[in-house]
Amino acid sequence: MNRSTADTPTRERILSAAMEVFATRGYHGTVVDNIVAASGTSKGAFYHYFPSKQAIFLTLMDELASAVERGAEVAIASEQGALPKVEAALRVVLETAAARRDLVRILLIEAVGLGPTLEGTRLQIHRRFAGPIQRHLHRAAANAGIPPQDTALAAPAWIGALIVITPQCFLSNTGDPINKLPALATPHMTSTRAQ
Repeated sequence: MNRSTADTPTRERILSAAMEVFATRGYHGTVVDNIVAASGTSKGAFYHYFPSKQAIFLTLMDELASAVERGAEVAIASEQGALPKVEAALRVVLETAAARRDLVRILLIEAVGLGPTLEGTRLQIHRRFAGPIQRHLHRAAANAGIPPQDTALAAPAWIGALIVITPQCFLSNTGDPINKLPALATPHMTSTRAQ
């Protein structure tokens, strides 16, 4: 599909409707007819852009990840020092999660175990976020801003902490996950310290 076809208003309407339907009904509770009705389009239009419910869900996962990445890059650019850059990137992830709680619940909880394609996409998104965090952690360690550590281990550990903490906050109503950011940072500054 070429770029001009990919960005049509109809496609965007279907994607926007799908986001709301998935957030309301969950992955398993959603059928294509729900998305078609919510978007005010037709099944023909849906299948012109997306071959299946799974395909549109994968697209939503990728678009949400891309939006978070763009926000993180802007936040990183506005900070001085490697560790503040990492914290700024994590804050964007948490702020996005707080703004789209229902959708994040679908992506972080319900998407687990939906098959190898969805799981592969989830893992790819994790790697996309871990890469910049690892780079800035490495710089912070090199500049003695944090203890020496295995940044290849620390970066995915940090992402893993976000993935666990964020849904717990939402499901248990224990507050805003953004308030957990200092606690998330501390263990990784010490637990992965080089021996």
